[in-house]
Amino acid sequence: MRYYADLHIHSHFSRATSKNLNLEYLFLWAQLKGIQVVGTGDFAHPGWMKELKEKLEPAEEGFFKLKSAYTKKIQKELPKACQGEVRFMLTVEISNIYKRLDKVRKVHNVVLAPDFKAAEKIQSRLGAIGNISSDGRPILGLDSRDLLEIVLESDPMSYLIPAHIWTPWFSALGSKSGFDKMTDCFADLSPHIFAVETGLSSDPLMNWRLSQLDPYALVSHSDAHSPQKLGRESTIYDTEFSYSGIYQALKDPQNKGLVGTVEFFPEEGKYHYDGLRSQNLRLHPQETIKHKGLDPQTGKPVTIGVMHRVEELADHPEGRKSPRWRPYTSLIPLPEIIADAKGMGQNAQGVQRVYRELLAKMGSEMYILREASLAEIKAMAGSILAEGIRRVREGKVNIEPGYDGEYGVIKIYQPQERETAKEQLVLF
Repeated sequence: MRYYADLHIHSHFSRATSKNLNLEYLFLWAQLKGIQVVGTGDFAHPGWMKELKEKLEPAEEGFFKLKSAYTKKIQKELPKACQGEVRFMLTVEISNIYKRLDKVRKVHNVVLAPDFKAAEKIQSRLGAIGNISSDGRPILGLDSRDLLEIVLESDPMSYLIPAHIWTPWFSALGSKSGFDKMTDCFADLSPHIFAVETGLSSDPLMNWRLSQLDPYALVSHSDAHSPQKLGRESTIYDTEFSYSGIYQALKDPQNKGLVGTVEFFPEEGKYHYDGLRSQNLRLHPQETIKHKGLDPQTGKPVTIGVMHRVEELADHPEGRKSPRWRPYTSLIPLPEIIADAKGMGQNAQGVQRVYRELLAKMGSEMYILREASLAEIKAMAGSILAEGIRRVREGKVNIEPGYDGEYGVIKIYQPQERETAKEQLVLF
């Protein structure tokens, strides 16, 4: 069975997240986006664990579904064109802050568990180490290697994926607080890591430049802090619809169940280029090197981004494919395409109205972005939007790269095209 999975998300118990990040809205938005398997996020938090046990029931092996008492009301908000099955997997992101090799390390890791028994074992062990009640993504003074040991001891099928491995401040290979080698992060337990997450600011092409990443499957997830961000990155499987189906697709290099990923254009990610947000300074890595890593105006150190960091650690030129490579597609979320066409913010009422009408007429966002014919899109929404989606599919977009926590700025349309787009989308 072919399906999309987004396994790194958060709940309303995490800091700086939407109050609507509950199971009902995740169920709703998974269908609008076209995602079939969603991580629960935050299972270590006692309040969220309580909600999970109240509202979920077992489905396929290792998967859970929302009980019908909670789906009935939400289902009424869904257009028929988007309705489909949604399953949940027990997941949590842990923020590990500790000292190793004479340096403070700050690494985020995603933990996945096959059932509540395993999840509760992990929760109990983490609760004895630090505060797991103040944040859905707990901050613990726990070595990543020791977290992995706790995960492995909870159940033979529990596993850990290093999160957004290039993010400067909080990742295994990040420029500010990471390591130069993945094996330095997980030490003697490194053989138990078999997948890594690319993150929004890198894509597989960048990761294939490192021989040290050859053993790992590359996965992509949204790291959603609101239900609307679900599926902005995801992983595509064609395998048994179960926890073990995903597990084996990731762990076994001979397994062909992982068929590809859906990615951000890495330039749109918040840390692609180098820069200094406080000074509105965006730098290509070559400029950073020229200025010796400092802001030429203030002399302050700039944040070294993902593009620069990959270049530092790469041992292959761009274009090389790793032994476990899979095809990938870079996409821009549909509301952002509509927003660029209208010259408005993606949360503007006019943009959201067009977005919802498109979903109601055509189907999920993933279907529209990846599968619908341009002729169908043109018939439903006009030639301008169809042309924008064509450009995105072909990678013919302009993006001012993100840096130091600022998302990149997308430019798909020319100013004169926006005038026509406004007319078409108003009519639509």
